[in-house]
Amino acid sequence: MTKPNPWLRALVLTLGFGFLYIPILFLIVFSFNDSAIMTSWSGFSFRWYESLFQDKALLSAAKLSFLIAVLTATMATILGTWAAYVLARMGRFKGFVLYIGLVSAPLVIPEVVLGISLLLMFVELNSLFGWPEQNGIFTIWIGHVVLCTAYATVILQSRMRELDRSQEEAALDLGATPLNAFFQVVLPSIVPALMAAWLLAFTLSLDDVVIASFLSGPGFTTLPVEVFSRVRLGLKPEINALATLLILVIGIFVIVASRLQARRERRV
Repeated sequence: MTKPNPWLRALVLTLGFGFLYIPILFLIVFSFNDSAIMTSWSGFSFRWYESLFQDKALLSAAKLSFLIAVLTATMATILGTWAAYVLARMGRFKGFVLYIGLVSAPLVIPEVVLGISLLLMFVELNSLFGWPEQNGIFTIWIGHVVLCTAYATVILQSRMRELDRSQEEAALDLGATPLNAFFQVVLPSIVPALMAAWLLAFTLSLDDVVIASFLSGPGFTTLPVEVFSRVRLGLKPEINALATLLILVIGIFVIVASRLQARRERRV
């Protein structure tokens, strides 16, 4: 069997990464462009970063999005851990197929359908109980949790199925309760999967436009919805500056998380 040409592999890899990252590189470069025209370079400047930090609407939307993303990722990881443990450890039970369907439904249901159904649910709750009074942080958070829990469950379930159950059984034989065995044996073993699930849920929530557009209310506009509404009227350099800052913050966060995970694996 002939080995693939290393030069060909390098070329394909370079083209693939170039297709993905060259547009991002151009975005970062043009965020320092002095010109208001997106495609014309006229000199190096920080004017669009100054303009960005004076844009209260954009900053408020960014703050709201990060708050919802953190809350969503945390709750989705907690619920996903519980759902994954049931799927990986409880075996088949009455209603098992229905349970799997309910957990995985947000993966296959279009976000438009999910957003409309949640909006109708909140409208009906408001008409019956007068709650919630208006769409805002809570309604967006609920919608994002419904979506992200399904993704977190998939990641955590696959990791739990790989665990050696003999350690759990040994802990139970030594007198640990099932709850203690979970927190002292299972949970430390799935920390990498927990981090992956949290990061994925955070990214999905921060990036969502469809569900947030249905469930947001006056004064509660998330960053993707705000950016989308502005881009429809024409691209502005402040968007490049904002995107560059997001790439920087998230990049630092991922690098720190990777370092912490690598350090933990070396200790193990």
